[in-house]
Amino acid sequence: MNLPLVYHPDYVAPIPEDHRFPMEKFSLLYGLLLENGTAHPDRIHRPELPPRSWIELVHDRTYIDQYCTGTLDAKAQRRIGLPWNPAVVRRTQLAVGGTVLTARLALQHGLACNLAGGTHHAFPDYGSGFCIFNDLAIAAKVLLEEGQIQKVLIIDLDVHQGDGTAWIFRSDPRVFTFSMHCEDNFPLRKQASDLDVPLPVGLEDDAYLQCLDRHLDDLLSHVKPDLVLYDAGVDVHGDDRLGKLALTDTGLFRREMQVLTTCIGAGYPVACVIGGGYCPDLHTLAQRHALVHRAAAQVWHWAKL
Repeated sequence: MNLPLVYHPDYVAPIPEDHRFPMEKFSLLYGLLLENGTAHPDRIHRPELPPRSWIELVHDRTYIDQYCTGTLDAKAQRRIGLPWNPAVVRRTQLAVGGTVLTARLALQHGLACNLAGGTHHAFPDYGSGFCIFNDLAIAAKVLLEEGQIQKVLIIDLDVHQGDGTAWIFRSDPRVFTFSMHCEDNFPLRKQASDLDVPLPVGLEDDAYLQCLDRHLDDLLSHVKPDLVLYDAGVDVHGDDRLGKLALTDTGLFRREMQVLTTCIGAGYPVACVIGGGYCPDLHTLAQRHALVHRAAAQVWHWAKL
C-alpha cells in the first residue's frame, strides 16, 4: 500500500493569470508526484464537498452566506486577496473537505497528505491573506466533535504566523497551536498561539532546523496529541517573494524529514497540508511543495518496514 494522498482536479480554479496566488500549482504538483512515483492514480483519495455544518463549527453563518453567494463587500473581498467566482467557492470547500479526509486517513494509516490546504489566516467572520475558510481549524473541530480524538497539535511552519488558527483556538484546551514564523512579515498584527517562535529575517537552514529541534520533542511530550496537523508552507524558502527567510530546497526537505520522523517515530499520526508558497516559476514552486510528499513517502516506507 502507498502513502495516502488527497487531491481533486477542482483544486484548480480559474483566476487571472497575473495573480500572485496561482491555482495552477496544484495540478502541477499532482503531475510531478505522478511523474516521480510518489502518487499513483488508483491510490488518490478524492474529497467531496463538505457539509455546511462542518464549516459552521468554525465560521460565522453570515460570513459563509456572503462569501458563497458573492455578496461580501468590496473591503472584505480585498482582504481575502482572491477574485470571487463560483469555481473558487467550490475549490475552497473541496480543500476543506480534503483536509478533513486527510486527517481521517492519518488516523487510520498513521500518515496522509493533502495536495492543498493550510488556510491559516481565515478567522471566524472574515478571510485574509488568500485564506477563506480555515481548513486546519475545521478538520480539528470535526474530529473533536465526532469524538474521534481528544487532543490536537497544529504545527504551523509557514513563514507567516497562523493568526486565524491561533484566534479560533485561543480558549480551547483541546487544540495546541504552534507557529514558527518570520517575525517581520504578514500579518502585521500577530495573535497569541499556544507557542509562538518568531524568527529573524534571513535565517538560514541550520539555524532554522536547530530552532525547530529545540521545540519539537518537548511539544510532543507535553501535548501528547491524538493527531498532528502539519502546515508545511514552503514560503520560508530564500527565493519566495512573500517570505523573508533563507531556507534552501535541501533545508526544506530536512525540515519535512525532521517533523515527520519525530512525530511518526513517537507514534503520533500526522496529516500534512501544503501551506503557502509564492515563487513566480510555478514548476519550481511545485517541486518545493512536493518535498513534503517525498519526505512523507520515505517515512511511510520506513514506518511500514
